[in-house]
Amino acid sequence: MEDSHRHNDETDRNTPSHSTSVSDGSVSSEPPPLRINRTRTGIHAKSSPSPETELDDPTLYFNRELTNLQFNIRVLEQALDTSHPLLDRLMFLLIFSSNLDEFFEIRVAGLKHQIALGHEDSGADGMAPRSVLAEISRIVHEQVERQYRVLNDILIPALNEEGLRFRRRSDWSPAQAAWVRDYFDEEIMPVISPIGLDPSHPFPRLVNKSLNFIVELDGKDAFGREGGLAILPAPRSLPRLIALPESLCDDGYSEYVFLSSMIHAHAESVFPGMEVRGCYQFRLTRNADLSVDPEDVSDLASALRGELLARRYGSGVRLEVADNCPDNLTAFLLKQFELDEQDLYRVNGPVNLTRMMAVLADVNRPELRYRPFTPGLPKVLTKGNSLFDTIAAGDILLHHPFQSFAPIEDLLAEAARDPSVLAIKQTLYRTGADSPIVSALVDAARNGKEVTVVIELRARFDEADNLQLASRLQEAGAIVIYGVMAYKTHAKLLHIVRREHGELRYYAHLGTGNYHSKTAKLYTDYSLLTADETLCEDVHKVFQQLSGMGKARHIERLLHAPFTLHEQLVAMIDREARHAERGQRAHLIIKCNSLTEPKLIRALYRASQAGVECDLIIRGMCCLRPGVPGISDNIRVRSIIGRFLEHTRVFYFYNDGKSEVWASSADFMERNMFHRVETGFPLNNKKLAARVRKDLETYLVDNCQSWLLQSDGSYIKQEPGEHAPISAQETLLYAYASKA
Repeated sequence: MEDSHRHNDETDRNTPSHSTSVSDGSVSSEPPPLRINRTRTGIHAKSSPSPETELDDPTLYFNRELTNLQFNIRVLEQALDTSHPLLDRLMFLLIFSSNLDEFFEIRVAGLKHQIALGHEDSGADGMAPRSVLAEISRIVHEQVERQYRVLNDILIPALNEEGLRFRRRSDWSPAQAAWVRDYFDEEIMPVISPIGLDPSHPFPRLVNKSLNFIVELDGKDAFGREGGLAILPAPRSLPRLIALPESLCDDGYSEYVFLSSMIHAHAESVFPGMEVRGCYQFRLTRNADLSVDPEDVSDLASALRGELLARRYGSGVRLEVADNCPDNLTAFLLKQFELDEQDLYRVNGPVNLTRMMAVLADVNRPELRYRPFTPGLPKVLTKGNSLFDTIAAGDILLHHPFQSFAPIEDLLAEAARDPSVLAIKQTLYRTGADSPIVSALVDAARNGKEVTVVIELRARFDEADNLQLASRLQEAGAIVIYGVMAYKTHAKLLHIVRREHGELRYYAHLGTGNYHSKTAKLYTDYSLLTADETLCEDVHKVFQQLSGMGKARHIERLLHAPFTLHEQLVAMIDREARHAERGQRAHLIIKCNSLTEPKLIRALYRASQAGVECDLIIRGMCCLRPGVPGISDNIRVRSIIGRFLEHTRVFYFYNDGKSEVWASSADFMERNMFHRVETGFPLNNKKLAARVRKDLETYLVDNCQSWLLQSDGSYIKQEPGEHAPISAQETLLYAYASKA
C-alpha cells in the first residue's frame, strides 16, 4: 500500500497550530481546530543540538510511530481542502480511518507486545515504548474527535446540499420507517445472533474490527432468567450502509440508512418481551500482525493459512464505542478486552467509518469526483509493433498513473502466446488472483513456457489473495517459489527469455510499484522496459539467487538488498559530500515513501554538513530532523499529499556534473535495506534520466499539495500566495495523460 485524509465554519488555512503540539504531554482542553496549516508529530520539545553534537544523538531523530501518525493527519487534512471534489474529500476522511486501523493493528500492537515481553528498547530517537504509546493515545484522541467533527459538521451537510443524505432515525418519514421495518424483518433478523451474558453464555470472541452492540435489558426471558447484558454482533454479510428506494427519497436525493440505525431502532424485536434500556455500538481492533518463525516452519503456505485464522482473534489494542455509552458499560468492555482507559475512543457517529466507502462506489455523481482521464502512452508504443521489437530498439520508461500500465500486461500477454518465448520469471508482491498479469502467466504455463513466479506470501493483508494466486499458478503448471524465508521479496522484476535468430535474448521490466492494474491507476510509480544485456543479465542472476542456493552473485549494475543497496546508497551520498568538500557543486534529491534508517540519515547529515544541497521528498514517515544549524541546515524535506498516492522511489545525484538517476523498489527503511529482497536500477538512457530529473523538480516547486517539515517536527502546508499555483500531480497529469 499501500500505503498511503469544511464550509461556513472552516477556519483559515493559515491558522497556527496550538493544541496539536504539547511539550509537557498534557492534553489540551480546547478541541483542535478543524483546519490546521501546521501539523505536529507530537514530539516533546527539545533544545536544538549544537554543531558539535554527535550524529547519533537522539535529539536528531523523530520517533517513527509518531511521524507515521503525522502522515495520517496530513491525509485527514485533505478532507478539509476544498480544492478536492466533495466525494473525494469524504474518501480522504475514510482513508484516515483505514490507515488508523492498520496503525493500531500493527504498530500499536507491536509496542504493546514489546512492553508485555519486557523488551522496552528505544530506537534512535530514545523514546521508550510506554512514552510512545501515551503520546499516540493523546494525538489520536484529538484527531479522531476532529475527524468526526469534520464529518458531522462539514462533509455531511455539504453532501446533503448536493442531494446525498444520510438519514438519522429521528428523520425517517413514516414510509421510510415502514420500509426499514420490513428490511429488518426480512434481511437482518434471519441472520442476527444475540448472545445473552450469563454463566452458561460467557463473553463471546468477537472478530477483529467487527461491528457489535452491547445491550442493557430489563425483565425476565422465557426461561425465567433476569435481564442483564447481551452482545449483538452485526452480521458481517450485511452492508453497513443501505440505500433507500428511490420512491422513498425526496426529489433529487439519494438517501442512505446505516445498518446500526436499523438495529438500534428494532433492538427490542431481537429480545421479545424484554425492555431494552440501552443499545450501544462498539468495535474492537485486535493485533493483526502475523508471526511465522522460520525455525519452526517447514511449509510456509500451511503456516500462513493457520496464522490468517488467528489474525481475526488477536489480543485487543483499541476499543471504539458510541459517545453515549455509559461509563459502567465501557469499563465492562475494557475489562473484557484487557485494555486501559487510554485505549478507549468515544466517537460521535458510526464506529466503523471505513465501511462508508460503499457510498463512493454506489453514487454516480461524476461532478463530485476527480475528473476522469485516459493514461497516456509514449509515441513509440502507439505504432502497433511487437513490444519485443519496440523494447529492443531502446529503453521505455512509463510514469504511472499518468501513463498506462497496460504495456506491462500486454508484454506478458504477447510473451504467453509467442512461440519464440521460452521462459518467463516474475516476482509478485501484491497483485490479485484474477489480474490480467496472473492470467497471462497461467496462459504461458499452459502454452508450454517455463514459468517461474516468486510470490511473497507475507505481503501484509494480501496473504489470502497471494495464497489463492499461488494455487492458480501451480494448477496451470507454473513453478511457484515463496522467496527466501527470512527475507520478504519486495523487488518488482520481470524477466523474459526469447529465441531470436538462433540466439537467446533477454527482456526485463523493473518497477517501483506492484504488478497491480488497479493500484497502478492510483499510485505514482515508474516502470522501465529494457533489453539492455547487462541489466537483463543482472535480473536473471537475482532470480537464480531467489530460486536456488549459493553465495551472493556478482551483479554488474543493479543494487541488490540485502547485499549492496544500502552500502552503495551511503557511498553515493558520501561521494556527493566529498564533491562539496572540494568546493564543487553538490546536490541530491531523494524521493521515497519513508526515511527511517539511522545510517542513511547520518549519511545525509554528513552531506549537509559538507555543503550538499539535499532535497528530500518523503511522503510518509521521516525520522530525519531538518534545519538544525551546522547539522541539517542544507536539508529540505517535503511531503506531497494529493489525488494520487506518491509511491515512486527515485534517487538523483549531481555527481560533479556526471549525474546519476536511480529508481528502486526500496524505501530508506531498515526493513527494506536489510530484511527484504529489493533492487535499485539505474536509468542509463540520458533522455529518460533527464525526464525523471524534470519530474522531481516539478515536485520541488509544488505549492498546492506540498507540506514542508520543520526542525521542530511540524509540517507547514505550502500556499501559492502571490505566485501561480503549481500542483505537481496536475502538472504531470497534463504533461503525460493529455497525450493519450
